[in-house]
Amino acid sequence: MIAFLVGTTAELIKIAPVYHAIADRGTTPKIWFTAQHVDEVADTLADLRLPEPDVWLVPRERAQGLRTPAQVPGWASTVARTAWSMRSELRAALAEDGRPPLVMVHGDTFTTPYGALIGKRMLGARVAHVEAGARSGSLLSPLPEELNRKIAARLTDIHFAPTEREVRNLGSARGIVVNTEANTAIDAMRLAIDAEPPVTGVPEKFGLATLHRFELISRGDKYREVLEMLREHASSRMPVLYLAGGPERERIARLGLEGLFDDERFIIQPKLRYLQFLPLMARAQFVVTDSGGLQEECAYLGLPCAIHRQRTERLQGIGSNIVLTELRAEVLSDFLNTYETRRVESTLDRYHPSRIIVDTLTQLGYC
Repeated sequence: MIAFLVGTTAELIKIAPVYHAIADRGTTPKIWFTAQHVDEVADTLADLRLPEPDVWLVPRERAQGLRTPAQVPGWASTVARTAWSMRSELRAALAEDGRPPLVMVHGDTFTTPYGALIGKRMLGARVAHVEAGARSGSLLSPLPEELNRKIAARLTDIHFAPTEREVRNLGSARGIVVNTEANTAIDAMRLAIDAEPPVTGVPEKFGLATLHRFELISRGDKYREVLEMLREHASSRMPVLYLAGGPERERIARLGLEGLFDDERFIIQPKLRYLQFLPLMARAQFVVTDSGGLQEECAYLGLPCAIHRQRTERLQGIGSNIVLTELRAEVLSDFLNTYETRRVESTLDRYHPSRIIVDTLTQLGYC
């Protein structure tokens, strides 16, 4: 039996096409959820036609989601206690169809190495890692993602790497390394890209911003700088829509930056669910973000995008439609002045990574 051990809405989005492809082969995987995210989980599951998790490794009635690094130790302790107390039940679930037990993890969140550790050491299963092999080259940037990836690699038996670069990064890794040719996000994108976005009052032409990483919003000077630059651009050239979650809005209030926003040029609105967000992003003239996931999605769409962070572990689109700013104001300013020249052809229909993953699992006898 196959179990996906995941904990965030982003992970649910990226495992969804793999889940459905496995189910199409006659095997219904399990979903075990660590509740790193809680808000919008039910909506995300419904949007992606995923079932309710079979197991909540943080009891659902106590799940709050992780909002600050200080919450991580308590969350990790709860996940470990729950998994240990349920170990016999979890092992039985992995054995129920008579196939080899496999725990699948995704990406680089706290759940990734933790899930691999639970699957490997506590449950005696093999571990597969989707989106394996990404490396920034620095343990401290981004933190903790680079460390999470390195720990997970040591526990993984089947590494599903999205490009040849990640395959090379895993050259010394034990187990099987498979090049899926792209991130499974590209398969998830096809589910949503043509839907009608729900946001009202957005100008016909606009830029889109999502800035949420602790690396940025914890640095008041850098966060203020990028918001002021976006405000200036919105006032003089192109309206900008900033989708902000609770932590970003709290930070904006503490920094006294509410006055930067208005209802016509620099617009702030709540974050959207994935299947609502993608059609909106596809309409944007450009994107400014600190999300590695959005970097890949913009690369596949050919959409001009500035990645406002020090480093990125991904190369998709870099040097073409994607610009890594290294948190430098002059680089972001140049992007905002030249983004029209960066749009390239979409490759959305070129890759099918979920198919490669499930073909591999079928060959290995897991489904």
